[in-house]
Amino acid sequence: MINFEEELKKFHLSLEIEEAEDALYRKNLTDISDLVVEVVKEAKQNKE
Repeated sequence: MINFEEELKKFHLSLEIEEAEDALYRKNLTDISDLVVEVVKEAKQNKE
C-alpha cells in the first residue's frame, strides 16, 4: 500500500514547472477584460 505521507515528503517540483511559472508570471498577459476596456476607450475616442 502507498504511504502518502512518505511520498509527499519526497515530492519536489520539477525545475521545468518552476521555470514555466516564472515565465508566465513575468509576462503581462492580456485577457478578454483588457481587450473590452481597450475597445470601449477607442470607441469613445472615435465618437468625439
